[in-house]
Formats: sequence, C-alpha cells, structure tokens
Amino acid sequence: MYFASVGGADAALSISAGFDTRQVDVHDARSLPEPASLDRQGFCLLPQTTTVSDFYAPMESWQAGYEAELDALLKQATGASEVLVFDHTLRSDSPSVRGEHASREPATVIHNDYTDASAAKRLQDLLPEEQLDNWLGGRYAIVNAWRSVAGPVMTTPLACCDASTLAPGDLIASERRAEDRVGELELVRWNPGHRWYFYPEMQRDEVLLIKTFDSARDGRARRSIHTAFPNPEAPADAPPRQSLESRTILRFQAPS
Repeated sequence: MYFASVGGADAALSISAGFDTRQVDVHDARSLPEPASLDRQGFCLLPQTTTVSDFYAPMESWQAGYEAELDALLKQATGASEVLVFDHTLRSDSPSVRGEHASREPATVIHNDYTDASAAKRLQDLLPEEQLDNWLGGRYAIVNAWRSVAGPVMTTPLACCDASTLAPGDLIASERRAEDRVGELELVRWNPGHRWYFYPEMQRDEVLLIKTFDSARDGRARRSIHTAFPNPEAPADAPPRQSLESRTILRFQAPS
C-alpha cells in the first residue's frame, strides 16, 4: 500500500512494500537520434516559457494563467481536442525549501500514477455526469507536465523508462491512499530490459510531458514508469531541485 505524503520539511513517502536495490544506467535523452515522443517512449521534452514569475505565490494568483498555457501546449503537442488540468504539486529535495513552502519530497520509488481502473475513476470524479459518456466513449489520456520552478534541475532529476521496453508482467497494481482519496497506482517489477532516460539540467523554460495512462490500445505507448533519482554527477554545491508537476486529462476526437 502506498501512502501519499503531506508537504513540509519532514515530508516522506510511506509504502508497505519490499524493494530490491538495483544499479541501472540512465541515458541522456537529449542525445537520442530522434527526440522522444509521448506515443513512442511515453515521454517528451518541450520548450515553454511561462508568464508565471513565482510558483510559490498563492495558487489563485497564477493557476488560471498557467493552466491556459498548459492547455495550449498540450493541444498543440498532442492534437487533443480538450484538456482538463486538475492537480498541481510542488516538490523539493531540500527540507528547508519544503518547510518554507509546504512542498513535498521527490517521488523516489519507480511507479506509474494510474491503473486502467483508477484512470477511469479519476475521470468520473472530475467530470460532470453529463460529460462522462463523451470522454469514456472515446480516447482519453492522462499526462503529467513537469518543470523546474527555480534553476536547472541537477540534484534529483526525473528519469523515465522507454515504454516500449515494458513487459506485460512488469506492473503491479497498488492501493494509493491520500488524505482525501483512495485510488490505485502501479509499482514495478525489476526487468533488466528496461531502458531509462533523463534530461540533464532541465531549465525553467522546458516542460517534461509524461504519459501515465492512455485508453488507446493501438500499439502506441500507454504509460511511462518514472522516478526521481540522486544524480551522482551533480556538483557538491548544486542548488536543490524545486519542481512543479501538473496533471492533465486529454480528450481526443475520433477521426471523421
């Protein structure tokens, strides 16, 4: 069972599962011959300059404008007809930053955010009943938009696994409990065939998109497992990671 943390200096993951420690190579995604894509690898990096100057300001001062930016970015990047932005989570690997801003810790367990069942349940929780048939009757996807809110991400970057290297038995449904909701996520079995990537020194004007669910079953990537990891190449005086992840649901109209 996975218990979501509460923000603050002492924020920490609580999970009732046993884990093996394995050493893996994490490759530089900036060096791929072709840029990664949501439909092949399950993740991609896009440029985006935001008008938000301070993500630590009260959310009501920047939420509407930032969500409009994400709406435009995701529609252009994916061809989605509708975008619903439904969650924002600030994280830092610095206890002092977390204490000052009540942000959460990096998620350092390999996981995917949704099972098929919990993705449908999340949609049902968020949408009015009169809209559900249109969304559930067609293709929809859940995509996280992840960015730095300070300087370059050096100390605890995010790694994503190429979705094409996932095997059917790799994912384990696990209950996820938060203060206001019980859902499901997916934990992961060790597989030496997994191929991992990260984008070194992500900047504030870059956004990493991670697909955590896709209802399509046509061969495209349906999810990309991911985790934060301690970067052994980060300088000793590197600034702490400070990041924002925003969760979105995308609706796609059927081809006419």
